[in-house]
Amino acid sequence: MIQILKEAFLGSINSVYSIAIIVIPIMVVLQLLRDYKILDKMIKPFEFLANVFKVSKESVLPLLVGIIFGLSYGAGVIIQTSKEGNVSKRDLFLITVFLASCHAVFEDTLIFMAVGASGWLLLGTRLVAAFILTFILSRRISLENVQTLEELKARRV
Repeated sequence: MIQILKEAFLGSINSVYSIAIIVIPIMVVLQLLRDYKILDKMIKPFEFLANVFKVSKESVLPLLVGIIFGLSYGAGVIIQTSKEGNVSKRDLFLITVFLASCHAVFEDTLIFMAVGASGWLLLGTRLVAAFILTFILSRRISLENVQTLEELKARRV
């Protein structure tokens, strides 16, 4: 039993370390790109997403990072953006909805292509489904709805 707990603990520490050696450099590079205003130029072509989903322009960065790097690595950027207070809870909710249905598109698509799946079909289906779901919710959900959900969740805990 102790051997199992030791192995689980060491495995967890190893996983956290593996994530940290990827997430920390990404966060440092993103901060440098932000400080030197390079990030603004890189995000500009994707700002239409903010208009489509009726979210702030600051929401585009965590959305793109989540799409490219996945939820594990994108979570660091989402948490940092949330702490900075530039993104509303509604925006965070919509980012999460989009990423829950469509994250790590490059990584997952390549993995499934390796076992014989059609990459374009898989990628297209995931992107279209995520866009439709997020678009519908962006038209239906207000900041008050998100706060009500948080209150209901707090009552259950």
